[in-house]
Order: sequence, then C-alpha cells, then structure tokens
Amino acid sequence: MHLYPIDWIIVIVSVAICFLPALLYARRAGSSTAEFFASGRAAPWWLIGISMVATTFSTDTPNFVTDLVRQKGVANNWQWWAFLLTGMLTVFFYASMWRRSRVLTDLEFYEIRYSGRPASFVRGFRAIYLGLFFNCIIMASVNLAACKIANVMLGLSMTSSLLICGVINVFFAATSGLWGVLVIDMIQFGIAMSASFAAAYFAVKQPQVGGLSGLMHKIDPKMLNLLPDFGDWSLVLSILIMPLAVQWWSVWYPGSEPGGGSYIAQRMLAAKTEPDALRGTLFFNAAHYALRPWPWIIVALCSLIIYPNLSDIKAAFPNVDDKLIKHDIAYSAMLKFLPPGFMGLMVAGLLAAYVSTIITHLNWGTSYVVHDCYRRFMNPGADEKHYVLVGRVATGFLMIAASLLTYVLESAEANFKLMVSIGAGTGLIYLLRWFWWRINAWSEIAAMVSSFAISAGFFIAGKYGHKVSGDYSLIATVLGTTFVWVLITYITPAVDHATLVRFYQLVRPAGPGWKHIRAAAGVGPSPDSLPTALLGWVIGCLFVYSALFGAGSFIYGRTPQAIVWTILFIFSGIALAGILPRFWSHQQPAPTPVLTTTNQH
Repeated sequence: MHLYPIDWIIVIVSVAICFLPALLYARRAGSSTAEFFASGRAAPWWLIGISMVATTFSTDTPNFVTDLVRQKGVANNWQWWAFLLTGMLTVFFYASMWRRSRVLTDLEFYEIRYSGRPASFVRGFRAIYLGLFFNCIIMASVNLAACKIANVMLGLSMTSSLLICGVINVFFAATSGLWGVLVIDMIQFGIAMSASFAAAYFAVKQPQVGGLSGLMHKIDPKMLNLLPDFGDWSLVLSILIMPLAVQWWSVWYPGSEPGGGSYIAQRMLAAKTEPDALRGTLFFNAAHYALRPWPWIIVALCSLIIYPNLSDIKAAFPNVDDKLIKHDIAYSAMLKFLPPGFMGLMVAGLLAAYVSTIITHLNWGTSYVVHDCYRRFMNPGADEKHYVLVGRVATGFLMIAASLLTYVLESAEANFKLMVSIGAGTGLIYLLRWFWWRINAWSEIAAMVSSFAISAGFFIAGKYGHKVSGDYSLIATVLGTTFVWVLITYITPAVDHATLVRFYQLVRPAGPGWKHIRAAAGVGPSPDSLPTALLGWVIGCLFVYSALFGAGSFIYGRTPQAIVWTILFIFSGIALAGILPRFWSHQQPAPTPVLTTTNQH
C-alpha cells in the first residue's frame, strides 16, 4: 500500500501529540509508586472508562473479530460478547469494593484477604505468572497483529515493526506512569475509532460490495445472523451455549476477569471515589460491546466478498510473508481501499490502538513485578523513587520479552483460545472470595494448580492423537478445578480471624457469607445491597445488548427488529439511570484499617 505525504503528516502529528502527556506527567509519575501505578487515586470516571475501552481496543481486536466472522459468521462473536455478563457483574457487585480496598494493585488484595505464608506465596507467584508470563503472551498477541498490519500496509518485516513500536511504547510507558497512560489512551481512542468508521465506510463503497444493500444481498444470510444456525448443534454449543452458560463466569481473561482484575482493577483503584469506579466501569462495558464492534464486523463481511479465500489475499499481496496469511489478516487487506488522507488516519488509528494497549499492559505488568514481587519480597525498604526507577527498567524488559514471544504465535483466534484455556476453571473462586469468608489462600493455590494441570493434560493428550473437543475439555476443566478448590477449602485451616475482621472493616461486603465476621467487626452492615446489584446487573446487560443488536438490525435493514431493540434500549436506559444513584446514596467512609499490607507482613 502506498502512503502519500498527507498520510505521513497525519501519522507523525498523531504520534507527536501523544508525546506531550508523556512529557507533562513524567515528573509527577516519578514522585511515587502510587502516582506511577495508580495516578494518585484521583482519576475521574470518564477518563478511566475511556482508558479501559482504549486498552481493550488493540491492533489484534479488529483482526480477531474478522477472524471470527470469516470463519463462522457474525454469531461467532458470542465468544466474546458473552463476557458482557462478567463486565456488568464487575460494575454492580465489585467496583465499589475494589475501590474501598485501597490496595495499589489487585494482587495486594491477597494479603488483606488471606493470612500467613500461603497468602504471600499467592501474591508473589501471581505477580510473576500474570505480570510476566501471561502478560507477555497478551502483548505478543497484540504485537503479532501489529506486525501483520505493518507488513501489509507498509511492507515492514516483523523485526523492523517490533523495533520501531518497542521504542515508542517503552518511552511512553516508562516516562509517564498511569496518568500519562490515561491521557494518551483518551487521545488515541478518538483517533482509533475515527479510523474504524472510515474503514467501514470505504469498504462498503467498493463496487464489488455495492453499499450496505449490496452487502446484505451478496452475503449468505446465515453469516449475518446474530444467533447461530440451531440446525447445527455443535456450532450452537461452541459459540453460544458454552460462552453464555460456562465461559463468562469460569474463565479468567484479561479485561473480562470475573470480579474484575488486571488493568480493569487498576483503573478502578485509580478512581477518585467509589461512584467514579462504578461509572467508569459501566461506561467501559457500554462502549466496549455496543459502540465498537459493528465497524469491524462490516469490514469483515465485505472482505468475504472481495477476498473469499486466503489465496485471494495472497494474490493481492504477493510480498506478504506466507506465515502471516490467516483469516485475521483480511482486515489489513481491506485497508488498501482507503484514499489518501484516510490511509494516514488508519495507520495513525491502528498505531494508536496498538500503543494504548501495550503501554497499559506494560504499566500493569510492571506494577506486579515491582510492587508485588520486588518491593514485597526482595527489597522492601527502599525509597519511592528507587521503585519507580526499577519500574522503568522492568518496562523495557517486559517489552523485549513480549517481542521475542511474538515470533512463536500464529493467529488472533488461536491466541484467544490459548488465553481462555490457561485461565479456565478459576473464575468462580474470584467471584466468591469477596462474599464467602471460608475461602482461603490454599483455595486459590488449588484452583491455579488444578486448572493448569487439567488443561496441560488435555493439551498433551491432543499431541498424542487423543484430542478432546475444546467445549468438553473446558467443561471438564471447570468441573475438576471447582471440585478440587472447594475440597481444599474445607480441609485446610480458615483464614486468621483477625485478618477476616480487618478485611470486613475495610471492604464491608454484603450477603450472608460474612454474617459472623460482620458481628465481630463492629462497623455495622454493608452499604451494598445484593438484590439492588442483581437488578442493576440485569438492566445493564439488557441496556448494552439492546444497543448492540439494535444497531445491527438497523444496519441489516431489519426495521421491525430494530424498533423492538430500540424500545428495549430506551426503557432499560431509563431504568438504569433510576437505579444508579442507589449505589452511592448510602455510601459511608470506610474506617482506617488497623494494619496495612506492609506492616502486617
């Protein structure tokens, strides 16, 4: 693809603009780890919400959606649409509690919720496992998509792409801290979304497509449907039933963790207040599921007309590395139809999406490595500026590790399934640990070990010719993991009573699971209401799904369906606006905890 001077000017200006927040926040970020990793706990809801959306909008996201649509149709997106149930659960059940916990990272939670060496072990192990190993897999997946796009659009090799992007990312993340990341995310989200809509507009304008009406007539109706063909049971099971019945609550997946976690928890912990944490997470879920998908889906559908087979992509781009030719590269191939100016906007948008995701993962992963490993176990007595310096060095190390891992991965959907399989079976414990006092650190250790062991067993069996369907292996992993951690919970000692009392005084979870601890804590009932949270969850899911499917119905020209979805959207929106004030109208300031994580251990 050829970029004109106007394109390069747009790309350079968009990158230059993002250097300003990095430089402006450099001194503030270097003052303390609270500023570097949690923006001083002063971020407004709209900024953390936009940052969450920008982070989950990476270069591999449109590739991933294209991969899904080209292989099994629009309904295949239920593999990630189902995670809205998790997201809304975080909004109404967990956001306020995360903010009340006052931890710097979500891993610090382990040493305020549990006691003894097992609690310390879980915190340290997950700091390395998630901050280094798992985080590098995520960043490598994003790197792979960026390399495919750069190879198609600019002719850059994988090594060249990784070197250029690595320097930019490390500069932004290591210099600005979380404040700079949040502001850069906001700028880059606007650029990336503008580019996405432009790509969809010019895709449907192609003569082979013939506009939206031509697209609707030329594509197999089964590929357009929002639900899979119920005549194919295996398809329904894999892309609808399993995501909605099992996957959303049982799988730990970055950005969609049951109960919140990773950079979602980091944003909630950075919020000014509990209402800001809740509002920001609600905005994220609405934008993530209702605003972003359709431009990508439209481009994916158009690609089925212009490049129905992978060989067509190869013929159109003969210089592209054969290793990169998968269905997910079709999104990049469709960008050749953008005119001058818009091509530059798209390059800038994809670069913005890439950078916003990577710098968040660098900051988040570094917070684990520095705060939850280095500071906690290796060098607990240094000053704040020392830890910030170590964090900046660790940022560069994480980027190098992720870049090297990029050479191993293959496609967007394969990477998604890899991450889902690694986190399978552990989700339920992350939901219940807030509401049931009996869960302990051994419960979490058992869940992690059993989930990994069962998943590894299925992987090894597949290598030796005994492959089990992904759906059945997921069910077996969830059941096996749940049985193991529940059993271990009952046969291991309970968490120290004083630790449980301090945790309740700090977080004040609702429900019967803390009844006797609540009586001993002496701080009164929880400010939260489980029935109200459940109602908010149902209304919130209806609100977002009606917006998502209503937009799709209008695009498809299915007016009666669009009207029904619009009515549901309006009424659920009114109900949501009415119920939200209940979540902070009775908020009480949390008492000062008796012990902090640092002096307790």
